[in-house]
Amino acid sequence: MSGEGSKSKFKAEIFLLLVAIVLFTVSAFFYSYEGLTLGFDYPYRGYAISFVGFGSVLMVTATISYSKRSKNSV
Repeated sequence: MSGEGSKSKFKAEIFLLLVAIVLFTVSAFFYSYEGLTLGFDYPYRGYAISFVGFGSVLMVTATISYSKRSKNSV
């Protein structure tokens, strides 16, 4: 595999993992929102669950891309 293509795939994989980490962090903030203790309904639970789901998809995509690339380089 060429060096430039490999570098750009690596950068894309790292970017996907970083976005997944940010989504997990934001979802943890939304999930830990203390609206229930203040007597409010919990409005952010749907956002938290969808962010975790999307972050998981991004992480699986990056993992599959990395494993395919590492198999080709061996």
